[in-house]
Amino acid sequence: MILTDRIAHGVAAGEVTTAYRRWRHPRVRPGSTFLTVAGIVRVDAIEPAAGPDQIDANAARTAGYATRDDLAATLHGDDTDPLWRITLSWAGPDPREALAQNAALSPSDIADIDALLDRLDVHTPWARTTLDRLARHPGTTAAQLAAELPIDKDSLKRRIRRLREHGLTRSLPSGYELSARGHAYLATALSDDPLPR
Repeated sequence: MILTDRIAHGVAAGEVTTAYRRWRHPRVRPGSTFLTVAGIVRVDAIEPAAGPDQIDANAARTAGYATRDDLAATLHGDDTDPLWRITLSWAGPDPREALAQNAALSPSDIADIDALLDRLDVHTPWARTTLDRLARHPGTTAAQLAAELPIDKDSLKRRIRRLREHGLTRSLPSGYELSARGHAYLATALSDDPLPR
């Protein structure tokens, strides 16, 4: 389930507690969680809802919209598909952020990151090059990185997500930067064997 940045932050602030989706079958289940830009969101309940014309102004506000028409304009899918009301709550911060801020790396952490980068670079070397470039040029975009690599921009974006999942990079409004963990890794693991500048 995807939430816009505004809605996700609304859930985290406790201001948005419901979402509406038009799906043929439910795509989430109570108790499940998913990551958003504002952290982890939990699905507390899902139930059939009346049609969009039955949603009142209060229901629209709990979904983060000023009016029923504003909410209805966001409903995608076939008009014949059922409308679902999903009750949401904030379940905590994104664990990747805490990992990214942890710069105290043990020898085991270094070895794990080495092994990860070895796997990522085995067929097409890109991961170490990307980390090095971001260390020297924070804010570099995927397009700029791809211009120096044998990987297209969209594929590289997907690959960079793997680095973020392991706490090594952070996304910026435009481009990427190394996290504290990423800087600590490079300082420790590559200090004796720097990549060509």
